[in-house]
Amino acid sequence: MMKSKILIVIFLASILTTSLIWAQRDRPLELRQITPRGALLEPERALVMLFENAAPSVAYITTESDVRGWFGEVGVSQGTGSGFVWDNKGHVVTNNHVIAGARDVLVQLETGKESIAATFVGAAPEYDLAVVKLNTIPAGIRPIPLGSSKDLKVGQSVIAIGNPFGLNRTLTAGIVSALDRYLPTQNFTEIAGVIQTDAAINPGNSGGPLLDSAGRLIGVNTAIRSASGSSAGVGFSIPVDTVNRIVPQLIARGVASRPGIGIEPADPNLVARWGIKGVVVASVARGTPAAEAGLKPLTRRGNRADLGDVITAVNGRTIDTFSTYFAELDRVGIGNVAELSVTNDGKTRKVKLKVIDTNRRAGPSV
Repeated sequence: MMKSKILIVIFLASILTTSLIWAQRDRPLELRQITPRGALLEPERALVMLFENAAPSVAYITTESDVRGWFGEVGVSQGTGSGFVWDNKGHVVTNNHVIAGARDVLVQLETGKESIAATFVGAAPEYDLAVVKLNTIPAGIRPIPLGSSKDLKVGQSVIAIGNPFGLNRTLTAGIVSALDRYLPTQNFTEIAGVIQTDAAINPGNSGGPLLDSAGRLIGVNTAIRSASGSSAGVGFSIPVDTVNRIVPQLIARGVASRPGIGIEPADPNLVARWGIKGVVVASVARGTPAAEAGLKPLTRRGNRADLGDVITAVNGRTIDTFSTYFAELDRVGIGNVAELSVTNDGKTRKVKLKVIDTNRRAGPSV
């Protein structure tokens, strides 16, 4: 009998509790009021305006490439990257490694809008730059404002806009953390004068713009140095002065000029195994500045190779590898005179010769 009374009391208590809970749920919610804030701070307003002005010029690039499997089957590989509008004719600039080998290239200029098919125009692997052209040019296309990289200062503010991990229209900010870096590219070459920044750059940012605080293009985000593959605060951008020299050439003729003097270098890997610092001259083309200056190539006698001239400096800058040699010739510029330090049989001499465009002639590449 006692147990029955206890159960009845518990049952009635539960009904009362449930009724109170439902009554409380029906009460109007008391929302906290929002605390008004003043206007954005001036640095915030400037950054917001910069993004709103620059974002329409930034491209989200997707690619499709054919790949062959182990058993000969053909599949499709997809990739993403960034780019930016170069001119009103629909040319879009990106990194060569973003579109290299792509069968199809699609460019999205506005979030939520359909991607536009683009046609390959030209590429310069030595500078990791490429240009595609939109098949349909949308109304109101906005080329990105152009700046200069020659007067940059360590410590000045920079902004990167791109599509890291496929997250389009992402802004990151930082500073110029170093200047005049070298960035390895293809064919044992390096880009000179590269900008180092701590603005977060991740996979997918490649080919996107690095801007100064005025919203002008000062570099093309290209690479990071990281043990994890994600941003570690050390990113590298191709300087805009190089971009502004190479891109018009790609648009005009599909290839860019390549600085050289008319030699064929020995295999850099072989030279490294020999323990030699510098560029070993393997052959010299007739009628080139190298031939006119009397550079001597190595000679082979059976299995033996006798060293000829080894280039060890360009305009006083030490040459350790072929990549630094190429970068220094690029720094000198086609049509200008370079002074080489050349070593042969323990003796060093100075040689002055003109840097030429080796892409305009057949034969040796540098």
